[in-house]
Amino acid sequence: MFTGIVEEVGTFQSRRGQRMTIAAQKVREDAQEGDSIAINGACLTVVALGKGVFSVDVMPETLRLTNLGQLRRGNGVNLERAVAVGQRLGGHFVQGHVEATGKIVSFTPEKEAVIARFWAPPQIMRYVVTKGFIAVDGISLTVVERNADYFTVSLVSYTQEHTILAQKKPGDLVNLETDILAKYVEQLLKGEGTGLTWEGLTRQGFIPQPS
Repeated sequence: MFTGIVEEVGTFQSRRGQRMTIAAQKVREDAQEGDSIAINGACLTVVALGKGVFSVDVMPETLRLTNLGQLRRGNGVNLERAVAVGQRLGGHFVQGHVEATGKIVSFTPEKEAVIARFWAPPQIMRYVVTKGFIAVDGISLTVVERNADYFTVSLVSYTQEHTILAQKKPGDLVNLETDILAKYVEQLLKGEGTGLTWEGLTRQGFIPQPS
């Protein structure tokens, strides 16, 4: 599990077949084979370590659902190690299971911040809510506003300086992961063998009665 707080921007070195190699310093320091590291938000397993680099194997499904297949030598990538027990959760619960890619629509300066607008497919937008969480290239961000096809986030100076997002341009693809809690709630409300409904939750006091 991850929190969406990027620890380091690494550098893509190469991909030969399914083996991808990344240059990094901080996340490499205590890494061991078998550890999980999120690369642009995709949870991948370390399979080899070298001087200043680590390697992971990337499955065809991962390449289909993420932007990792578009990486070229020298491209920056967001890196985060799996959260340790007892560590502060500064972002939100991020599984590292990228669901789809979205597309950068625009960047609009707003004083020291930048408002980033993204297009996302319907299967993503159904779980996007204003002031809710979303992971974009592995970065934990808060949704500012949404409509049927787009959502926006505000990039503070720290995010601009310590992730790859500000280096991208309109039209570039980004990896998206929505809040897992929303999916659990949706499944429960379908009442698949549970009988759980909005009416039942209201009767039990979990949802306020309309005044």
